[in-house]
Amino acid sequence: MMLLALRWVRTYIEHMAQAPVLDRLKILADAAKYDASCASSGTAKRNSRDGKGIGSTEGMGICHAYAPDGRCISLLKLLLTNHCIFDCHYCINRKSSNVVRARFTPQEVVDLTLSFYRRNYIEGLFLSSGIVKSSNHTMEQLIEVARILREEHDFRGYIHLKTIPEADPELMAQAGLWADRVSINVELPTDAGLSRLAPDKSAPQIEGAMGNLSHAIADAKDAQKHFRRAPRFAPAGQSTQMIVGADGASDAQIVGKASTLYDRFGLRRVYYSAFSPIPEASAVLPLKRPPLLREHRLYQSDWLMRFYGFAPAEVQQAAEPDGMLPLDIDPKLAWALKFRGRFPVDLNRAPREDLLRVPGLGTKAVSAILAARRHRTIRLDDVARLTVSIKKMRPFIVTVDWRPTLLTDRLDLRARLAVPAKQMELFA
Repeated sequence: MMLLALRWVRTYIEHMAQAPVLDRLKILADAAKYDASCASSGTAKRNSRDGKGIGSTEGMGICHAYAPDGRCISLLKLLLTNHCIFDCHYCINRKSSNVVRARFTPQEVVDLTLSFYRRNYIEGLFLSSGIVKSSNHTMEQLIEVARILREEHDFRGYIHLKTIPEADPELMAQAGLWADRVSINVELPTDAGLSRLAPDKSAPQIEGAMGNLSHAIADAKDAQKHFRRAPRFAPAGQSTQMIVGADGASDAQIVGKASTLYDRFGLRRVYYSAFSPIPEASAVLPLKRPPLLREHRLYQSDWLMRFYGFAPAEVQQAAEPDGMLPLDIDPKLAWALKFRGRFPVDLNRAPREDLLRVPGLGTKAVSAILAARRHRTIRLDDVARLTVSIKKMRPFIVTVDWRPTLLTDRLDLRARLAVPAKQMELFA
């Protein structure tokens, strides 16, 4: 019986390799859509304008990511294979899942990347994989793709490799030498959730691998300061992803976890992916997905910590008593409503850090206000030109011609400012 099973597996794998490339591309590109951590911002600028090599990490452009300056960057986003020896409950590609399997060889991924690039479809590659045979074997295959592109074709476009924490540290180090960005998914916000839903994975092992990458990135940056030809190592840093709603973790716990990851490992980004029910799901998973608006609120809270000077504890204070961020208002407004004693803020006198706390004021608007008030007094009409809606800001600001008087302290202020939460449906 065992021999028959092994023979069937071998025949199945051979069949996967023989399927037409476009059929496998359809399967493996679709399987990669669940990984959100594919933004390509922060990489070193490279191009082939000197007549050498192929590709570029610059300019406008399959997956669209956006750089901090607003550029749209197109990435070929796919899995090397969706076969996996792990059995994570939330993953559609887990070993017990009844899905059509496919795989590419490293050379096939290289050929696809170069072909797509020459047709101006993409500017880079985001490559992940299920675990096939072993973590080390899979990591070797991923590295081989990046090595061939860089070494044999002098590819200068963007490469993001999803690395495997269970692989040997030497392999992880090689990945950083070829890729612009490396990432390891922390998967779930709590160790208990990871142990229950991903029994093949270990939180200490994941964080240990993230720590090794963090040290290697820091060492490479230090070496480049002292040695002109020091090798670069993942110049766009590392990122991670957390699944939201698969376990019972609250938004406050997720915010705390993200803050810890930023502090400990110097991550460039923490991405959030709302759990989506999968076919033939495990009984331990929720029957319904969380509202997509919850994912959006977590990204907003992430922005508050990264660009608006909010401490993690302050973002957590914006949550409801159950630890969940409100869906009808954004976290910044939720915090302002809880701490009304900090408002209203005089736009003509307040320092930058206080202006950044005003609901409805973004970083660009704050910079514009600071620049304008050196030459003239800020009026309400001036502020209205800097924001989409002045309604949210009125209770929290003072200008030369506007003072909210008792508006800031109204008991029904939240109801007046809240927008009814509605779950958007693509095919409604």
